[in-house]
Amino acid sequence: MNHALPGEGLAAPAANYALAIVSDAPSRLLHTSGIVPITPDGTVPASMADQADVVWSSILLLLTEADMTPADIVSITTYVVADHADELPVVMAARDRYLGGHRAASTLVTVPRLVRPEWLMEVAVVAAAG
Repeated sequence: MNHALPGEGLAAPAANYALAIVSDAPSRLLHTSGIVPITPDGTVPASMADQADVVWSSILLLLTEADMTPADIVSITTYVVADHADELPVVMAARDRYLGGHRAASTLVTVPRLVRPEWLMEVAVVAAAG
């Protein structure tokens, strides 16, 4: 139901993502808010890698509640605090690991800061299922 467009005549994606995804006749859509790196007990890990794990684990839980899998994700928007731009490979590796080879349309934006100073990243996804 969800498939990548080839993007003929366009430059290849800059990383492991699709330039565009078409969802043919989805019957269910999931739009998340920006998921931030807060654990269920209210703590925020210090490292980017641990924050990425918290964010993506939370996204997987929401997908499960919606009876969806990472393969249903069609779009990802990731925000990373600009002072931590050197850790973008960590953020992208976590995305790739949690997607398990699935490619979605993906945008990564650096921002001056997020709402809480300890948050280093935030991710919102859109998923479509038949």
